[in-house]
Amino acid sequence: MLIFGSDRYEPIIQDPVYVGADIGGIYDWDLSTTPQTQLDGAARPMPQGKVLGGGSILNAMCWNRGGQDDYNAWAALGNPGWDWEGMLPYFIKSETYTPVYSADIAREYSINYNPLVHGFNGPVQVSYPRYFYPQSTNLFAALNYLGVPTQFDPNDGSSAGAAFIPTDLDPNNQTRSDARRTYFDPYISRPNFHVMTGQHVTRILIEGVDSSYEVSNPTPGGNEDGNGMNGVTSNNGFGFGPGGSTPALDNTTTARLLRRQSPSTSNLRITGVEFAASASDARRTITATREVIVAAGSLHSAQLLQLSGIGPSSLLRSYGIPIALDLPGVGNNLQDHCLVGTFYPYNNASYPSPTDLTTNATYNVLAEMEYNNFKSGPWTAGSPNALAFNPLPLISNNSARILGAANDQDPTQYLAGGLDPTLIAGYTLQKQSLVRRLAETNVASYEIINNNAGSLTVAVMHPFSRGQCYIHSADPFEPPSIDPRWLTNPVDRQVLIEALLFNRQILATPAMLPLQAAQFVPTVDADEDGINAIINTGIRTEFHPSGTCAMLPLEQGGVVDPHLRVHGAQNLRVVDAGIFPMIPAAHLQAVVYAVAEKRY
Repeated sequence: MLIFGSDRYEPIIQDPVYVGADIGGIYDWDLSTTPQTQLDGAARPMPQGKVLGGGSILNAMCWNRGGQDDYNAWAALGNPGWDWEGMLPYFIKSETYTPVYSADIAREYSINYNPLVHGFNGPVQVSYPRYFYPQSTNLFAALNYLGVPTQFDPNDGSSAGAAFIPTDLDPNNQTRSDARRTYFDPYISRPNFHVMTGQHVTRILIEGVDSSYEVSNPTPGGNEDGNGMNGVTSNNGFGFGPGGSTPALDNTTTARLLRRQSPSTSNLRITGVEFAASASDARRTITATREVIVAAGSLHSAQLLQLSGIGPSSLLRSYGIPIALDLPGVGNNLQDHCLVGTFYPYNNASYPSPTDLTTNATYNVLAEMEYNNFKSGPWTAGSPNALAFNPLPLISNNSARILGAANDQDPTQYLAGGLDPTLIAGYTLQKQSLVRRLAETNVASYEIINNNAGSLTVAVMHPFSRGQCYIHSADPFEPPSIDPRWLTNPVDRQVLIEALLFNRQILATPAMLPLQAAQFVPTVDADEDGINAIINTGIRTEFHPSGTCAMLPLEQGGVVDPHLRVHGAQNLRVVDAGIFPMIPAAHLQAVVYAVAEKRY
């Protein structure tokens, strides 16, 4: 395994109170999007984990799977075995679920579980904090009052409605249970498991395929470590494994002439990977006897394939990269849960608030002492896990109009120009699925992210918009060009408008009035133009980019098959959120773990 860095078990990583504090820090690639001209023209941050454990080190710790419909839709697109029934055993396998510690708490916060859909002996610890903000019950009561149900178990596949979802939290020490601590640390002594940190993979080595000079040669004077907006100097790296051993390096690979390009007839053999510690360091290679697995995240995996000659031929040709496989889907089909924040601060001081930890030093010191001594209290409750996944027909009288407009769209109407016909064919089928599910009363169209302090952030769950992630240089240390194209399809914008209008109804319910919310963003009297202005300036990522190496048939613009093998290559797989053909209505870490378990 080659990876750029490793954390040092810092509190900012492990302690739940610090959720989000490490975004933009040394374990973040500091990527950014292209200017979003369909919004306000500004670029946005796109955080990604630059560390052993990836995004599981940085994320908000939320643990949910999405709905049965999400995975049944995957299977319907040509992926047998990837429906809900096919995924459930691997959701179960990946977790050790611990029910909430108190029956009274379970009743008060509607926390139930079905033991038949949970695992009790898996790597990731999944549990609940030892502190609950009472405002969560106000929100759930308000949603019930307005006709939105509370889910029995948010991980049983019936995912529409309010839910207090679990987190990847060790129930004993109340620390983050991330991929490094669950899938690496316990197996460090295995003789066949080696990890090298401080390394950046520059390309995949393909038998018979040459490389461009810029990809495979040092490029001093430019971006040294691959970081985006704020370059962070990397460490020198160190080896993990028995005695710090690492596989032997092989610098003898000889480039040969290109032989094959069509994925429908190719069977390319991957011989290894090329890597370097920095842009100015010499490239080194390591050979693979069986296969190479790319798990760099949806953005960097697409970039790596393209740098290696696997991707849209016109893109590769423009940067002088020899074409190994002309796969138009690589870097396309980018999907993300885009969100827009709100600001409705609660003014009733009798309710404890997470903001007390930053505004009241004495309170924070006492909370820290409670956490350190007893592993309880507000410091355990950093994750925003009192959420709601709302179907559009339950919250809007305009749902029929929105659905009609979505149904009437030509599939190419809001896609980027110049796409390969296979990508258009694939999106046509995806759009049919999205339209059907938008009409359902048991399928989430958006999420409410509640922070218990007066923010009811809303995020699109099943976006119609599609973006792109392309290289914009043959230099592997230059970050990719990321264009999520949020809200380019007006259906997504209309879902957010309806969600923000529904927030007003929530705040006006008898259950929420005691909190004394002040509606500042958006204001209580904002019209549609005002709401659109808030959306245009407020849109951000929910940190869930996916779909860039989609598991789809070739004729639908697919990149990998149902075994996660890259079309046209015999021993190359992609195993990360990039393979999602359509993004599920969930926070993605539980899904990624299950995808990896399903094939490995």
